[in-house]
Amino acid sequence: MQGDGQMSTMAVVDQRGTGIDNLADHADLPTRPIVRIHLLGSMRATSYLGDDVLPRAKKARAALGYLCLASGARVPRARIASMLWDRVSADQARTSFRQAVKELTSAMGPLATELFSAGQATVRFNTDVCWIDALALLKSPYSDSARADLAVLCAGELLEGFDEVSESFDQWLAKERNLFKERIASSLETVLQQIDHGDSDPKQAAAVAHRLISFDPTNQGASRTLMRSLAKLGEREQALREYERCREALWEAFRIEPWSETEQLYKTIRKHPASNANSIAPVAPSYDRGRTSHHAALPERGRLRVGVLALQADDRNNERLAVSLSHEIATALARFRWFDVITPASLRRRLSPQHEYANLDYVVDGSISGSGKDLQISVRLLDLAGQAQPVWDERFDIALRELHRLDELVTTRIVARIDPIILHIEGKPKRRERYGATGLLLLAIPMIFSMERKQYEEAGRLIQQALALERDNPMVEAWAAHWHLFYIGQGWAKDIDKATAEVQQHALRAITLDPENAEALGIYAHTCSYRGKNFDKALLYFDRALRLNPSLAFNWALSAATYCYIGEPDIALQRLQRYRELAPPDLYFSWFETLYTIAYTFKGDYERAVLVGRRAVKATPDFIAGYKPLIASLGHLGRRDEARFYVAKLLSLQPNFTIEKFGQMYAIKKTSDRDRYMMGLRLAGVPER
Repeated sequence: MQGDGQMSTMAVVDQRGTGIDNLADHADLPTRPIVRIHLLGSMRATSYLGDDVLPRAKKARAALGYLCLASGARVPRARIASMLWDRVSADQARTSFRQAVKELTSAMGPLATELFSAGQATVRFNTDVCWIDALALLKSPYSDSARADLAVLCAGELLEGFDEVSESFDQWLAKERNLFKERIASSLETVLQQIDHGDSDPKQAAAVAHRLISFDPTNQGASRTLMRSLAKLGEREQALREYERCREALWEAFRIEPWSETEQLYKTIRKHPASNANSIAPVAPSYDRGRTSHHAALPERGRLRVGVLALQADDRNNERLAVSLSHEIATALARFRWFDVITPASLRRRLSPQHEYANLDYVVDGSISGSGKDLQISVRLLDLAGQAQPVWDERFDIALRELHRLDELVTTRIVARIDPIILHIEGKPKRRERYGATGLLLLAIPMIFSMERKQYEEAGRLIQQALALERDNPMVEAWAAHWHLFYIGQGWAKDIDKATAEVQQHALRAITLDPENAEALGIYAHTCSYRGKNFDKALLYFDRALRLNPSLAFNWALSAATYCYIGEPDIALQRLQRYRELAPPDLYFSWFETLYTIAYTFKGDYERAVLVGRRAVKATPDFIAGYKPLIASLGHLGRRDEARFYVAKLLSLQPNFTIEKFGQMYAIKKTSDRDRYMMGLRLAGVPER
């Protein structure tokens, strides 16, 4: 397509590569998890696209659990077979295990080649490309000094419901459960010792103590930490109840009373009135700072800063989920490469009563409420320029039974909306007095989306200024590549080969500077299909892009174009639907409607292509990619008179456009699709040569 939606995406690349083509040689490098597997509680497995990839057969699931806990080691086939089928002959057990492996690979679909490595004697599950709750907890039950533990998302018994699979498997599972609990309790105890001090965050300490108590109900150190933390939070009665719980647990397990330290703490809390709790409770956040701008006395810096606060919870049952989700939001936002993200933990440490958010541009906050079967998660984005004010808010409802899909249903959608909203706000002229390279880029982006030539070329000048300021800014390099690719698509480039080389040069430099740069790799992926007609390579990089950042709506939209090229318009429409679910309304959506026009044209749904196409060209009248599918669809519908206006507009924008040139340049894999598209243009009255 000439200019058909050249937006951006992400993939993984080897920084040592010396040319763009070297990237394909490193496609097997690990990226973000492609499958999330829950072994604690009800077993679940979800791909990075949100598909359920768990096999149906119980023994196939048991085999998967065993392989996950092997942590990527090669396991003898005979060992698993004899364990799961311990009442049949060795030959029959091996046959049954082969069938289980088939079920596993079938359930995993196209991801199976990356996940499973099977030989004649051994089998291996690649845990390096997965997130597995039990392994995540074993690796670090509390990943940094302020990250919420995984208790909510990783609740329940290890391989719950897999008792009585077989006698041998039951024995193995009992040992694994005991070992797992011992290791987690030991790790949590170490963390608790590190964070339990006088000025520690009581919510954080309480979260770790709760988790440790769930593994070891008789741990008096954890119980005392929890009691102190609850008292600091003003929950004196709950602190006293924790003492009673600990006392009962000790008597039931060992027939002993609590230690003197525990008794003394209990007596101290009983003596102090509840009013004293306010003096040690954390200060509640406040956004009302009057009219004073927090930017006034700050040193100049070239990147925006977005702070994420810990979400507020309506009760203790939701507190750990609230803090955990806050950190997940911060982590997901950090995948966007043009602003810095301040995590809830770091933000808390930066606060001061006089100047709470003095070094931030935006703050994300919200709350979690609900009980029973559903949760309500409310999130908002505050613009801190001048007087703090909300610029976006939304509520997400999620059923408790879907909590394992929290990342897909909530986190991904939250950050997908925040990114373009900030881009939109920061793209306004005179938004800030200081503009580094990133500031110039933010001014250029809205001009790019206008597709009006004067604005577009002004955007190019701003990007060149940004490059002169910061040669090592990967985002500027990425958008420089972006700019050149659109320039080709609009028919403005006098030397297409030279412009294509510019695209590749800037994209490669951006990738070298930042191997996880979404924009650079997306542009390269689209270049592979649009200019190079290498569709397999393009799809490879779009796939890597979505693994690295499934929240980047551009990736979903732009990859739809390649699926049109290869004759898969239904998949293209599915990806556009995902884009629509992620992207906020009324920003640049009209620009992307062109991709819908293309998809419906390839599908042969010409009536709908015309309906959407009219809207697309009206909203972005200088974007030439919108006219071609609209004109072709009108031609197939026999509406040549209506097409005449759009043909004239297209030729005014691209005077040298002909059907012959279209056939030579347009990236279409199937001859039948190309012929049908060209016939539509011909029937609409487009010049042949």
